[in-house]
Amino acid sequence: MTIRIIASRHTAFYSPLISTMAGGFLEKQSLNYTYATLAPGETAAGMILGGRAEVVQSAPSTNWAKMDKGETGFPLHFALINRRDGFFLAGQGKAGAFTWKDLEGKRLIADHGSQPLAMLKYAAHYNGVDWEKIDVINAGSPEQMIAAFRAGKADFIHLQAPAPQLLEQEGAGWIAVSVGESMPPNAFSSLCASREFIGSAEHRAFVTAFAEAKAWVCASQAEEIAATQASFFPGIDERVLASAIARYQRMGNWDGGPEIPRDLYEQSLNVFEYSGAIKQRQPYGAVCYDASS
Repeated sequence: MTIRIIASRHTAFYSPLISTMAGGFLEKQSLNYTYATLAPGETAAGMILGGRAEVVQSAPSTNWAKMDKGETGFPLHFALINRRDGFFLAGQGKAGAFTWKDLEGKRLIADHGSQPLAMLKYAAHYNGVDWEKIDVINAGSPEQMIAAFRAGKADFIHLQAPAPQLLEQEGAGWIAVSVGESMPPNAFSSLCASREFIGSAEHRAFVTAFAEAKAWVCASQAEEIAATQASFFPGIDERVLASAIARYQRMGNWDGGPEIPRDLYEQSLNVFEYSGAIKQRQPYGAVCYDASS
């Protein structure tokens, strides 16, 4: 069978998923694959329910706001990719000491995606920052954000790796802090699929491949992982890619098995509840697949 895999974003942050493909783990399970990123305007739920993908990289939080409105029938999240936020804050000028309070009174280009922004607000709160004292800028897509930062339109920028590492390598910025390391771990990003696909022989084979790839990414040298994934990141210096992967490894970003722990799911709810992005806490079983049940 060919598993059609879609990613909401394509970065080193999703190395366990990328290595499932690049490292031959799917082939080991006699599975073929296609891989693409979500087109503008598309959603994980739309791709799966429309029969255009078997597996989509998403997050348990994706449909909470819609569920607040009574919508149902969403795909189930069955595997955890990242247990921490994968964004970094990079600063202008030369590297220096950083505390979260340094953001107050400064211009910050922030990723305004629902989950990245909720996590950033929570991390700022968790570290004693008054969000209202930050000049938060929405510059558009990550590419537009980076262009605005290069043009000097902000003091700090909020990006996933390897973009901050590239800025640092080029001397265009310095990595000030990891958002994920600055707050409790949570169910940040995951894989979801239809209820029909989950539990099938193909799904079980995919989960086996993903679990093996995730364990390999945790145990291997960053340089080996970067070399294995190099074809998925054309034009990116392997040293920069390896640096990003090593940082995520040190964070414990990919620790644990493929399951989505209930305590991490609850912590994600805490984040969204604090930010005001949800009205009620959706039960685990309504969002995540419980393999033990």
